[in-house]
Amino acid sequence: MANIPTELRYAKTHEWARLEDDGTVVVGISDTAQSALGDLVFVEVPEAGTEVASGDACAIVESVKAASDVYSPIAGEIIAANEALGDAPEMINQDPYGDGWIMRMKPADAGEIGEMMDAEAYEAFLEEEES
Repeated sequence: MANIPTELRYAKTHEWARLEDDGTVVVGISDTAQSALGDLVFVEVPEAGTEVASGDACAIVESVKAASDVYSPIAGEIIAANEALGDAPEMINQDPYGDGWIMRMKPADAGEIGEMMDAEAYEAFLEEEES
């Protein structure tokens, strides 16, 4: 069973987003995504100051199996990236919802996160994807 924290929002491309108290949004890839990729060997994080639209490819995660783009689930400015992933990409495998976060954003529209799937909808989406 996949680990799907209920306090997060999810995209169909398997990114998660968490709205912080200061209005910023932390983004990473879901437990399902990291599990499908396998052991990560390289992560290219986005540059702070980059403006992205919802759905833009903005980071790359690479495993022994494949490389995959990470897409921005919302529009906004990337204000920080998890530089530690450069030396320790396995943090995403070990803790995708904690230390394995990929970027922090200042959303263009804070309401956009509400349009993402909640945990229940994401779980249903995964079940549908499997069938």
